[in-house]
Amino acid sequence: MQYTSSPKVLAARKYERVYQEDPLAGADPEMRERVAPLENYIMKHCLWQFNSRGWDRRKQNAGILGKATLLLCGEPVENPTLQEKCYWVDAVMLDRNCRERFPWLPALPKDQIKALMGLLHARMDWLTIDGSLNLELTVLNY
Repeated sequence: MQYTSSPKVLAARKYERVYQEDPLAGADPEMRERVAPLENYIMKHCLWQFNSRGWDRRKQNAGILGKATLLLCGEPVENPTLQEKCYWVDAVMLDRNCRERFPWLPALPKDQIKALMGLLHARMDWLTIDGSLNLELTVLNY
């Protein structure tokens, strides 16, 4: 008996791609060097990045990394909905671990923290959504 593989049909994405290429490609070496350990930590220790739908991953990345940025900058964080509170909990854990593991991060000026976290957010979106080869992200039935 011979097995043949059938051609895979790709589903249309329910979300627009934000990045067509790796956002770190145009970053200066210092920023790439600073993003790398943060990216590595998130990829190894943060389960929130593994949601099975691309559009949910985008919301989570924005919610958690956005709130973590505010926490790292010592700015107030508002959580008007239950979903925002959920993101806040993950952001608090990320903030605590970043402060412990990367003491240089909270020592940066606020504008540099925001720029760094913005680039980290873009990189996470690229790795987990826009640049991902995981076809499951595009399944319309999820």
